[in-house]
This record gives sequence, C-alpha cells and structure tokens, in this order.
Amino acid sequence: MINWQWITTTAMAAQMVVLTAIATYLSLLVLTRIAGLRSFAKMSSFDFAITVAIGSLLASILLTKDPPLLQGITALSTLFLLQYLVSWGRRHSPLLLHLVDNQPVLLMAGSKVIERHLDQVRLSDADLKSKLRQAGIVSTEQVLAVVMETTGDVSIFEKGGHTLDLDMFDNVRGKQYLVNSGYASQGNSSSR
Repeated sequence: MINWQWITTTAMAAQMVVLTAIATYLSLLVLTRIAGLRSFAKMSSFDFAITVAIGSLLASILLTKDPPLLQGITALSTLFLLQYLVSWGRRHSPLLLHLVDNQPVLLMAGSKVIERHLDQVRLSDADLKSKLRQAGIVSTEQVLAVVMETTGDVSIFEKGGHTLDLDMFDNVRGKQYLVNSGYASQGNSSSR
C-alpha cells in the first residue's frame, strides 16, 4: 500500500519551502560576502566540519518546520561567526592552530612508502595506489613525495628536475624522510 503523504505535498507547504529556500539562499550570500572567500574553503579539518554543518543545517531549515526560518538563520550566522573566529585565531595563535588542525603527514618520500604513516592515517596500500593512479602516476619511480593534507586530500608531487624546498613541507609530519631521500634541499629549514 502506498502512503501518498510521502510523495505529495500541499500548496502551502510547497510555498513555504520556496520562501524558506529564497530567504536561506539570500542569507547565505550575505554571510559569505561578510565572512569572505574562505567561508567554504576546505583548508583545515575545522573548515570541513563547518561546511558539513552548514549543509546539514540548510537541509533542516529548508525541509522541516523545526527549526523555524529565523532560528535557522541565527544558527547559520553563528556557524559563520565561529568559522571566522577560529580562522582568525589559527592565524594569530600557534596553540589554537595546533589544537584545531590535524598535521599533514608524509606518505611517500620518492618511491619509498612510509608504512607507519599509512597506518597512522588509516590508509591502505590499495588506497594509496588508487590516489597515485588518479594523478596519472604509472610508476612509483615518478613520485617525489606524497602528503595527506589536513583535510584528508592527498597531494602528489612528481619528479621533474626540481628539488623539493623543505620550507614547503615545514609542518608536515615525516619531513625528515625527504631529507634522507636526497630529493630535497635543506636550505635554512630544520627537519622534524
């Protein structure tokens, strides 16, 4: 037996969804303009969490009566404010940066896979190989370095006649493997 209430709606309910969608969309535009370009950047784990929370909140505001529109917009504004404050704090406080962000992790130095780091980030060899293939890598001999970023994204650096500047890997756990690989210039950087 089909429960038609799951499929149909009333004209009033449809109008309220449209009104709520317009108001929420306009609020989102205004908040994004105020908070800046970073609002939906996925540069840290906190940014990712806020983006997911905003998406979930938008779905709740649009499709349910609870929370009411103004309450939902207040919650949305609060998330944007939190994102702004934490972003500002991360920039000015190394302690907050350390508390909020994961540290990027080196997964490969040259063709050498750092198994201990794969275990720490819960990535399998098959996952790593998949990421390498997606980047167009056909042999591990092409790899200069692979880093799992704070957001969970995987950055892959290919050999191309360039020497790695260790300053680019300053906050990456396992940076010392790059020094030992012979592909990096130490410059004024210190390894961790």
